[in-house]
Amino acid sequence: MSKLLIVGTVAFDAIETPFGKTDKILGGAGTYIGLSAAQFNVRSSIVSVVGDDFPGSYLEMLENNNIDISGIEVVEGGKTFFWSGKYHNDLNSRDTLDTQLNVLADFNPVVPEDFKDAEVLMLGNLHPSIQIDVIKQMERRPKLIILDTMNFWMDNTWDELMEVISMVDVITINDEEARQLTKEYSLVKAAQKIHEIGPKYVVIKKGEHGALLFNDHNIFFAPALPLEEVFDPTGAGDTFAGGFAGYLTKSGDISFENMKNAIICGSNMASFCVEKFGTERLENVSKAEIQERLKQFKELTQFEIELS
Repeated sequence: MSKLLIVGTVAFDAIETPFGKTDKILGGAGTYIGLSAAQFNVRSSIVSVVGDDFPGSYLEMLENNNIDISGIEVVEGGKTFFWSGKYHNDLNSRDTLDTQLNVLADFNPVVPEDFKDAEVLMLGNLHPSIQIDVIKQMERRPKLIILDTMNFWMDNTWDELMEVISMVDVITINDEEARQLTKEYSLVKAAQKIHEIGPKYVVIKKGEHGALLFNDHNIFFAPALPLEEVFDPTGAGDTFAGGFAGYLTKSGDISFENMKNAIICGSNMASFCVEKFGTERLENVSKAEIQERLKQFKELTQFEIELS
């Protein structure tokens, strides 16, 4: 069975949306990526750090989803990374109310021996120096390295970010971040500039408007599934990345044509994530539900037209 190594936060979130609010609940990029990828029956491991305030039941839940947790360091006397945010009425924008790095501030990642030969490496949103450190710990270069990042690192760690981007095969960022990274408003031009830095594939996420995949002069667009209710967008981008990485790990095919399928699988998983607060929906989604929704994606995008 192919291996997927995931690097990302395992954390606490406190979330407020127009539909309600939560106290501290399970969150973190690594958590969402791992739970999403777990639906593809791959061997995966999360490299992260938590404090001893992190419930053992959360770690057990990850293990029950066939996720190796030997790379999650538990710091005695430490406090787990915490983020709190409030979403606006449109759910597309939010205000960060509180960020507490806690044990993440001094995190030195250690890749489990059994995953140093992983075929796919998913670098979740973290400090670029941590992402670079993990790449260097691999016994050999993975078949595919996927990077997720955000505007915070563009503002504060530009040189390190440019270095890690040059080392990866795929980058996933949202449209606003793509424009900031390249100073290009056109997403087609932005993708071209990112190709020049290093990544062969560029995935630009557009939230409720889907995602774009670029590979040289090839472009593919995947819609987001129109949903009746969206409760909490937190983790949707990470869930997308987990579905994308999980599908590619399972299939072993990293061609542009197969990445189209991976984009759809990522969008499909993200559509479940937003239906409940936190990771609740991902913890309970069934294989039958995932297959049924994939059919909806197919019907949404398939059409017959005669070309003259």
